[in-house]
Amino acid sequence: MHREIPMKSAKMPYSIVNDSKVVIDYSAIFCGSPGKLLKSELFLDVTTRFFKKIAEKKTPTYLFLKEKMPHMEESEMPAYVINLLRLLVAYTADELAAAHPEFAGVLGTHDREWLFSFRRDLYNYWRRFERFIYLEMPKKAGQGGTDIHHAHFVHACENLRNLILDTNRIVGENLSGREPKVYRQLPAGGNMGMALEKIDWKCPKFLSQLKDIPFIRLTFIEPPLILYSRSNTRKGMFKEVPELTEEMAAINPHEWFCFPLKVGELTAFVYFDHSYISMGLAMCNLFEIANFDDIAGKLPDAIVMVGVSGKGMKEMTEFYEDKHSGLLVGLVKKTEQTEYFGYFKKMTLTLHNVAMIKRGRLPVHGAMVNIKLRDGGSANVAIMGDSGAGKSETLEALRTIAEENFSEMKIIFDDMGSLAVDKDGRVIGYGTEIGAFVRLDDLSPKYAYEEIDRSIFINPDKKNARLVVPISPYKDIVHGYPVDMFLYANNYEPLDDGRGAIEFFPNVEDALEVFRGGARLAKGTTDEKGLVHTYFANPFGANQRKADHEKIAVHLFNAMFKSGVKVGQIRTRLGIEGFEQEGPKAVAVELNKVILELSKGKA
Repeated sequence: MHREIPMKSAKMPYSIVNDSKVVIDYSAIFCGSPGKLLKSELFLDVTTRFFKKIAEKKTPTYLFLKEKMPHMEESEMPAYVINLLRLLVAYTADELAAAHPEFAGVLGTHDREWLFSFRRDLYNYWRRFERFIYLEMPKKAGQGGTDIHHAHFVHACENLRNLILDTNRIVGENLSGREPKVYRQLPAGGNMGMALEKIDWKCPKFLSQLKDIPFIRLTFIEPPLILYSRSNTRKGMFKEVPELTEEMAAINPHEWFCFPLKVGELTAFVYFDHSYISMGLAMCNLFEIANFDDIAGKLPDAIVMVGVSGKGMKEMTEFYEDKHSGLLVGLVKKTEQTEYFGYFKKMTLTLHNVAMIKRGRLPVHGAMVNIKLRDGGSANVAIMGDSGAGKSETLEALRTIAEENFSEMKIIFDDMGSLAVDKDGRVIGYGTEIGAFVRLDDLSPKYAYEEIDRSIFINPDKKNARLVVPISPYKDIVHGYPVDMFLYANNYEPLDDGRGAIEFFPNVEDALEVFRGGARLAKGTTDEKGLVHTYFANPFGANQRKADHEKIAVHLFNAMFKSGVKVGQIRTRLGIEGFEQEGPKAVAVELNKVILELSKGKA
């Protein structure tokens, strides 16, 4: 059964959420020695939970301890064992048995192996938690306080890890009477950490409850990191609502954090309830963290709130535009279903897309690369397609196949970007994310292994397993690159009846018909099944602002055909069983030929 111990106040030193996550205020629970670590309230809580688990299962270790403590109540056993472990930091088992006869019964020569096993299993139980630590930094007058505290923050994270490792080893050595032959430097402290800072920003009155929630200014991660969420797919559309009531956005601010992000050129404040901390912090691999100057005294372009109570909401996900300020606010209801990274990512990108439409840009649900060839040529290729259409898979196949021809392949966007027409009539592409949220199911295993040292894995043992990995510097995604080729990812049509892997459209009308149709065979990344149609393959803003989007699309497509952009579709066959890797590879082979010809033409 999942049980949550909520944060009662900002001063509470830790919280354990759903018996799977530990959120620790390191400044309130700092331990400078093994003795203080073993005396801490958190260690008692974890040990008590572990005892309850082994008592329910009646494990051999528990039965041994129960046999050795027949007159002790079960509720007293954790404190007894903790006291024993504290003494084993200073004494060997032989010394302790001689000095403290009350422990002699569990420290017999043959009994110590049971305690050794208990220590090992308790340590592993702790490591199975997703562990998050945070440290609120003092503010330096006139600037962001964390600017001078990077080293202090990293040192604090490393200290906790080393303290837990050392304590576990000391107790193990004093119990066994020997030093280990293999030292494994396992992540034992925080899987992820965050430095927090309170910054004054231009908070609107209708969101006053957000005013004093601290901002995440630095993050710490020990990859490869494996996270698990209670849901593994995203459902439904993001619905725009005409008003945002007080009850819809009501929260307990002591249980919330804010991740300020750069989404392309925009600034978004992503607020989340502490129970969503694993998915919220994983955003550090996907978006650039906003600077102090992006926050202080400013109103962001968008605000996302993940984990609201849902009172007054008709859908799980809704967004609202404040007509007075132009601020976009997205809400995600707190449910087991929304505990999935896709809700963080897609709600944030939905608000980005609405903002782009307001600015006259065409949001693109797809991917774009800047390719530099060894002969000095270049090509910028953008691919549009909904989730599971094969955008990322095709580009990764292209990277592998065309390695001998390409000197560099720079990702401009991997999931969402925007197109604009410049003063010279060129169509320019811009990105949003510095990372990618990719399906492991359809990628070559080589890709995952190559990126493992920087990656966050989400639900790797389930269908729709995902990898969150940084791929591009922020300066590259906002630079703006002229589009040479704009393609629709068709994942459902086979290569028969004369169909090729790539087809180019002869005119604007034919192209718009395919792009508007947004057809794809659903791959299980959402709750959709079979062949589905989504306007411009983009349920994230395009559908909600369809009239404005349509005007921009017609203008952009006319500009592309006028300026010589090659507009077409690729048949990835990713939705056809057995072609998950062969389909994108076949497209990549043909695409490589087109790029080489295009490069020669430009030269």
